[in-house]
Amino acid sequence: MNVSRIALTGAIALTTALTLAGCSTSDSKPELKVSGAFMPQPVSDMAGGFLAVKNSGDISDRLTSVTSPISDDVTIHETKNGKMRKVTSFEVPAGGQLDLERGGNHIMFMKLKKQPKVGEKVPVELHFEKADTIKVDLPVKETTHAPKKH
Repeated sequence: MNVSRIALTGAIALTTALTLAGCSTSDSKPELKVSGAFMPQPVSDMAGGFLAVKNSGDISDRLTSVTSPISDDVTIHETKNGKMRKVTSFEVPAGGQLDLERGGNHIMFMKLKKQPKVGEKVPVELHFEKADTIKVDLPVKETTHAPKKH
């Protein structure tokens, strides 16, 4: 066997290995983007937060927690049959969207350290099972604010 043929065989084997490694689903990550974020101006020492998390990736993820300097007690809640309850996570489906909205699933801020006013922004960090943390500012809107559905 000549040297050119050995080099070509080695190059083909390396290219094949790299191509197969690139096809591995273990390297796939969710592709998350937040939109429609807001917080209605609170009227007590608690508040709700609302937003959508779109996942254009091919692997699902889970929102596992939310943190904010405005409260040491930030949780995520689901609403079923008119009742709220704390949950440990929400699915963000592959190719889908998690909607946190009025009357439905939402972020709950308890024991606010200060009451934000309309026009201010409340910083939050969204923590996920697989994706990196996403930092987002929730613009404070009027207490009655209800965004239009798309």
